[in-house]
Amino acid sequence: MADIEGLGDWQRTGLGGVLRATDVGREVVLCGWVHARRDHGGVLFLDLRDRSGLVQAVCNPTESAAAHGRAGDVRLEYVVAVRGTVRARPADTVNRDLPTGEIEVAVAELRVLNTSRSTPYPIDDTTEVSEPNRLRWRYLDLRRPHVQRNLVLRHDVTRMVRDYLNAAGFLDVETPVLTRSTPEGARDYLVPSRVQRGSFYALPQSPQLFKQLLMVAGLDRYYQIVRCFRDEDLRADRQREFTPFDI
Repeated sequence: MADIEGLGDWQRTGLGGVLRATDVGREVVLCGWVHARRDHGGVLFLDLRDRSGLVQAVCNPTESAAAHGRAGDVRLEYVVAVRGTVRARPADTVNRDLPTGEIEVAVAELRVLNTSRSTPYPIDDTTEVSEPNRLRWRYLDLRRPHVQRNLVLRHDVTRMVRDYLNAAGFLDVETPVLTRSTPEGARDYLVPSRVQRGSFYALPQSPQLFKQLLMVAGLDRYYQIVRCFRDEDLRADRQREFTPFDI
């Protein structure tokens, strides 16, 4: 197992998955997980993964013996930092299926930030993983590209909604989560009160009551992306926790 180093005086220059042919010649410092490792005749190729995607890092002993030697200790899911120069790939090695497939990073120095044991399943989109294993190893499941794409999509949707409504003069008001029970379509989740023994808060099934208060108070354009809770049986389109747009 490789010795762990700190990042030291290095500072990440950006994300590897956003590098393109226009970045050729740039000196970069990248950090990420080792997604794949290949040894081609003594030259080591590492696919470095971060939130933005993959980029190929090349450790050639003729260019940097120290980086090549350090890369020899690296295994899948190790967290590493590389310092090097972006260069164009040879024409016969361009990967058209990868957004960064036209470039690679020639590594001058490599540091191991953390090691990893073998994971219970590969961190990719091709391996079928049972739901119990996905939930048991949730932090690994969240590393998988399609799961991260879903989180990015949700972020983009809520950002666009906020931008649109803000430009239209709507006000985003956060309403309480601990409230009193109101007549709704399902049972409430209750939270005991420490201050008033024997009394309970109810988690909101919807922010309807607060919306009415805000309308009467004169906030005529209101919206909220709000967490709500309903204690009811699960259905295909219903969870016990859900996030509606209230407007």
